[in-house]
Amino acid sequence: MFRVNEDYLKLPGSYLFSTIAKKVSAFTEANPDKKIIRLGIGDVTQPIAPKIIESLHNSVDEMAHAETFHGYAPDLGYDFLRNVIAEHDYKRIGADISADEIFVSDGAKSDSGSIQEIFAHDSKIAVCDPVYPVYVDTNVMAGRTGVYDAATGKWSNVIYMPCTLENNFVPELPTETPDIIYLCFPNNPTGTTLTKEQLQVWVDYANKVGAVIIYDAAYEAYITEENVCHSIYECEGARTCAIEIRSFSKNAGFTGLRLGFTVIPKDIKSGDVTLHSLWARRHGTKFNGAPYIIQRAGEAVYSAEGQAQIKEQIAYYMNNAKIIKAGLESVGYKTVGGVNAPYIWLKTPDNMTSWDFFDYLLEKANVVGTPGSGFGPSGEGYFRLTAFGSYENTVEAIERIKKL
Repeated sequence: MFRVNEDYLKLPGSYLFSTIAKKVSAFTEANPDKKIIRLGIGDVTQPIAPKIIESLHNSVDEMAHAETFHGYAPDLGYDFLRNVIAEHDYKRIGADISADEIFVSDGAKSDSGSIQEIFAHDSKIAVCDPVYPVYVDTNVMAGRTGVYDAATGKWSNVIYMPCTLENNFVPELPTETPDIIYLCFPNNPTGTTLTKEQLQVWVDYANKVGAVIIYDAAYEAYITEENVCHSIYECEGARTCAIEIRSFSKNAGFTGLRLGFTVIPKDIKSGDVTLHSLWARRHGTKFNGAPYIIQRAGEAVYSAEGQAQIKEQIAYYMNNAKIIKAGLESVGYKTVGGVNAPYIWLKTPDNMTSWDFFDYLLEKANVVGTPGSGFGPSGEGYFRLTAFGSYENTVEAIERIKKL
């Protein structure tokens, strides 16, 4: 008889956002007259920018003619996209990254989940706590995390780096040496950042102990402060220890189009083996390339018109963040984030658990957010709201919360 991968059975419950969806669906069914405002999952709401839509139409038209038709994409990405990424996202800010170190994919989520495949089974991971669930869950599926303790919400073979009010939500270097360090800045879920000096400490540490940093920079377009890095490769020595993952989902609204990329410098080695070569082998074996029309849309993001249009959208969302943050603080909530990221992380009132606060907001204000405990044990007692709703819904949601 066939057998299943028992590591999957170790996962506690369902994926965080699936659980939220089920709760909201049940509430909506029982209360069809209620208008639910969703500030939970980080999905964008503004339409794709006109320049990108124009590129999509043009590339779709190309597919209708034999002389311009495109079949399988190059598995590592079309040169037209990799070249413009290297120029705009890296060389422009002084980061030494070449086009052939960029691997185009269908999104940051799949890359951040799959990247662990190129590391040894007994590698030890370190994660910020709270953390984006995909980092831990995919390592659970790979059998790397040990035993789950339901009482603490922790895995025995995972190094947790608490990010709490006491340390200003900035992770401290672990006392136990990890092999793989997951960092996400601007952070999901807390919305906090590291200064360049703080990030340099992590690069120096990784090089010293021989660890690899997997750096999720999905929200770099939302950075407003000058002393915050847009890329880890702005730090000296990052080419020998850091993998960077980026997304088009939040900076250009591609959540429904799916496009992202991972950068692996050729300088990161385990002995004589480069991680670049391993990821290229994995990528070519398991992935057939992002669609031509989507990569052309990605190219349009970097055009002058595209840049101007997506900056307007980012400003729209960050105005929502400002409204959420100011509104919450006006009635006594303690918050962080909302300055360099579209997320506001708030302390739940009256010592409520994060799931109790979820139920309270849903029932009393008909507003959906994300319980902090879903991001890890240090997220208990906190709650995440996103700025990706419409302006009108954001204003209404905060007014509802203020009246509670």
